Amino acid sequence: MSDPPVVLVHGFATSAARTWRDNGWIDLLEDAGREVFAPDLLGHGTAGKPHDPAAYDDAEQLLYDALPDGPLDAVGFSLGAKTLLILASEHPERFGRLVVAGVGANLFRDDNTELIASALEGSAPPDDPVARYFLQLSAAPGSDPVALAAHLRRPGGPKLTDEGLARIEAPVLVVLGDRDFAGPADPLLDRLPNAKLVTLRGVDHFATPKHFGFIDAALDFLEASG
Repeated sequence: MSDPPVVLVHGFATSAARTWRDNGWIDLLEDAGREVFAPDLLGHGTAGKPHDPAAYDDAEQLLYDALPDGPLDAVGFSLGAKTLLILASEHPERFGRLVVAGVGANLFRDDNTELIASALEGSAPPDDPVARYFLQLSAAPGSDPVALAAHLRRPGGPKLTDEGLARIEAPVLVVLGDRDFAGPADPLLDRLPNAKLVTLRGVDHFATPKHFGFIDAALDFLEASG
């Protein structure tokens, strides 16, 4: 039986091309014989970029509707990891193995989304290093800072819950740098029935997608699906 396709879901204010193609993920997975599906989330990359925050309430469902048929493995970073956890909690039967990076305790707290949104709109000085970094990302060609701010301000949409995370029976690899503001990982690990942690020493949030420790751990973990 052939291995399932691998879905790659990028983080906030970037794109599939910048996160996965430029860092070698797609080539490495295809060299390993895996079919790769790397979509752009709403508001990012080549996807639509509405300026109405309410349009982003359906962002997860739009991604789910575009997924290949049948069982899937998946890798997500930051916003992409959160999105995959939401989808896996709603559709646990679809996912064989999950790799989620750049997430942990931040999934269960408010991490200054309004500060970041204001910085993206130019209405607040980006003194915060996280807001400053996302502002820098949003200046890349093809990005739309107003659409990104609208994404952060969406009024509704699905939420992660303890009950939902408990439904994810697939093996989950959590990858987190020990300098990542998203940590610690324990609150997420405690809510997942079948999860293990890889810690990237000396790595912050923004260096994670290109770090060989993340790439190697994810490829090894996905190879076990066969």
